[in-house]
Amino acid sequence: MAESASTGERVRVRVPGKINLALCVGPRRPDGFHDLATVFQSVSLADELTATPAPAGVVTVEVAGADAALVGPAEDNLAVRAARLLAATYAPDAGAHLQIVKGIPVAGGMAGGSADAAAALLACDRLWGLDVGTEALLDLAARLGSDVPFTAMGGTAVGHGRGERLRPVRVDHVFHWVLVTSGTGLSTPAVFRRFDELHPPQDVADPQIPDGLLEALQAGDPVALAATLRNDLAEPALDLRPDLGATLGAGTELGALGGLLSGSGPTCAFLAADAEHARALADGFRTRGVGRDIHVVEAPGSIGFPHAGRG
Repeated sequence: MAESASTGERVRVRVPGKINLALCVGPRRPDGFHDLATVFQSVSLADELTATPAPAGVVTVEVAGADAALVGPAEDNLAVRAARLLAATYAPDAGAHLQIVKGIPVAGGMAGGSADAAAALLACDRLWGLDVGTEALLDLAARLGSDVPFTAMGGTAVGHGRGERLRPVRVDHVFHWVLVTSGTGLSTPAVFRRFDELHPPQDVADPQIPDGLLEALQAGDPVALAATLRNDLAEPALDLRPDLGATLGAGTELGALGGLLSGSGPTCAFLAADAEHARALADGFRTRGVGRDIHVVEAPGSIGFPHAGRG
């Protein structure tokens, strides 16, 4: 159990971003969300959050690292909202200062904000000596956003509902990906609105995980996995950002086994056969000047909740 915040300690947490190997979108619900069937997998690209004590009732944040300038004001920061929700629920007199070092692209469809929220929940739980337990933290995570519970859990999981109902999947194999980021973000609500415009409700079926996807993951077969990749948000995202079609096309030309948008985009994820193939793909993207940044990553990345430490 973490000690009281009055001891002056600090808690540091690293939480990875994610990609959706399948993002299957179902009908819009009365609450405005869509039923989803998705397969999340964390990647070896992480944000780091450090929490230190602050006066009672005060939660502040500062952001550094990649894309820090793109992060919105503190009042809109999901990590701040997470810390305040935890305090309001379990420790009304607690306070914290959050320092975030970004490694996950901002507004890239990789749940960077959700990862920061998950990190804030764990860090402040330990900083404030609450020890509320993983299930309670996951309940709070679901209140903050659809991707927050998975970024808290990490690894690989099937998601249903709006993505917050999770079933962990054991994957003992490492897959190699190349991520190509974009200089301009995409609004997730805007992509879903365009999905609704393109697909009348009567034409949208209940979402299902593609046949063979989980089997390919558990067999460690990247060729079979590539054949099952799916993202129903690709059509509306490409309608809003036609330039992303050129990025996906470049991946095909360079020999990626498969490619898709990460979440609602605009980051594009390309599956490689192995580590050497991933490095060659990345070199090809750089030579062509495709995208803004190129990241070679492994999946699944490290799990979120256990990776917290003091100091």
